[in-house]
Amino acid sequence: MKNSVHSVYIHIPFCDKICSYCDFIKVFYNEKYIEEYLLALEEEINNNYNGEKIETIYIGGGTPTSLKISELKKLFNILKIFKLNDNYEFTVECNIESLTKEKLDLLKKNNVNRLSIGIQTFNEKNLKYLNRFHTKEEVFAKIKYAKDIGFNNINIDLIYALKNETLDDLKKDIDLFLELDINHISTYSLIIEPHTKLYIYNENNIDDDLDYEMYKYICKKLKENNFIHYEISNFSKRGFESKHNLTYWNNLQYYGFGLGASGFINNIRYTNTKNMNKYLNKKFIKK
Repeated sequence: MKNSVHSVYIHIPFCDKICSYCDFIKVFYNEKYIEEYLLALEEEINNNYNGEKIETIYIGGGTPTSLKISELKKLFNILKIFKLNDNYEFTVECNIESLTKEKLDLLKKNNVNRLSIGIQTFNEKNLKYLNRFHTKEEVFAKIKYAKDIGFNNINIDLIYALKNETLDDLKKDIDLFLELDINHISTYSLIIEPHTKLYIYNENNIDDDLDYEMYKYICKKLKENNFIHYEISNFSKRGFESKHNLTYWNNLQYYGFGLGASGFINNIRYTNTKNMNKYLNKKFIKK
């Protein structure tokens, strides 16, 4: 089975701020934990990676771009152990607020060739509801810079079906997303999960009929603009389907490294501990 693992997921749990809807494994950015975390991550990778040629790497979070430049450099030094196929896909999740020109330059220099950027919405009311703070101008400027330095494989995330959101609100968001002229869009109907701020505030999901109307509109509008609906939540221009996502959908094997990460190796599924202290003490696998 050694040569059947071609994908790697790496979890960076740190965030500058906690979005109100997020139920992923995350902690507030705290500089004192970063070096320890990266040392533990390095040990986990070095002890488990078997030298396969890797087709996809995906760094998710949390917010990987919440790390400082020096910390990102340490992370990429750790990842040099992976042998990449010629046609590899290397994705990093980014938040507009923490994505700078210097960080984009660093990602490009370190073999990253795909960005997944959490925009979610351009609507100011909805941004506030989600505890996000970017502006339309910031989004357009940073994506333009990413394209200018050679990133031609960019995903952006859209969240819809928010409290008090109308179909017209969604249409405006979709128009702006299309104006960005990127080749992959992931769309998510808001689900209020336990342990999120929205759940604590007793928020409710919107009317199912309106949710479905929004979903139908997204599918229709993106299809009209030459996007292929290749997964439930994912739309891409031809040839820009996420190879890493397809690893999961096709039930292929992959490494999962980092706090709370899941993997599938030798036909065994595993999940790492979600306890930061245990992870830092090198007790990686959830018991």
